[in-house]
Amino acid sequence: MNRKLTAVLATSLLAAACGYSEDEWQAQLDKYSQLDSRFKNEQSEHAATRAALADAQARVAALESKLQDMGVNMDELNKALQAEGAEKARISATLDDTQRALAEYKARAAQLERIRERFELLRSKLEKLTTLGLKVSIRNNRMVISLPGDVLFASGQDKLRNEGIEVLDQVAQVIRADSALNARFFQVAGHTDNVALKGGQFRDNWGLSAMRARQVLVYLVSPTDAKGGGGGLKPTHLHAAGYGETDPMGPNDTPEQRQANRRVELVLMPDVEEMLDLKQLI
Repeated sequence: MNRKLTAVLATSLLAAACGYSEDEWQAQLDKYSQLDSRFKNEQSEHAATRAALADAQARVAALESKLQDMGVNMDELNKALQAEGAEKARISATLDDTQRALAEYKARAAQLERIRERFELLRSKLEKLTTLGLKVSIRNNRMVISLPGDVLFASGQDKLRNEGIEVLDQVAQVIRADSALNARFFQVAGHTDNVALKGGQFRDNWGLSAMRARQVLVYLVSPTDAKGGGGGLKPTHLHAAGYGETDPMGPNDTPEQRQANRRVELVLMPDVEEMLDLKQLI
């Protein structure tokens, strides 16, 4: 007796013993076979989704690494995301939860990519300034042009030196020549070292840093054809602030370090589109 016949007889006997007809028993077997096939298909689909999720997570990690290399403070971005509940996705055992997590990671990867592209574009527009010896960097998630204070001003003074005027002319020319940059808003921020300034017309480092920022702002917004020259930038797009010694680039332990901290920064402020993008990250 061959195996097929043996299986048929066994099925018939089992069906009879359980009170089912052979057709009813076969229908049950077919049903269980379909469920088993569906279960295996879902397992395969789940495995594929988890693999795609792993790829998306790797992409996010790579983008975060690139942004950190560019100077973007990823800790602050992540804290904002966590504080508003954007980091809700947790890998669970169900296919639906895994797919939802995958979609969120893909969306975040796309947002990080847009941030990276925006910073790269701004950096490329300001690249010419680095050839002038100026430092273009990202601090506190903002693009910053650092203008050495000792080039702009004599020690303890707020009158622009000739060398400083030449630097400001070239900075203004780069901004005016690019319609996108010329439409942006800037903060002119004055900074000092930690050597205390007492008395005199400025009274303290707060006064000195604020007046230096004001002098740079006034020159940048003065018409280019005015007597003594000017930057020709939009007066409505710049404002001044003095930080004194409160926001140093580094320690104040050596003359070289204190010199680096004496500076005026031109800070590129976020525009409306960028603020909307940041809301989408939350």
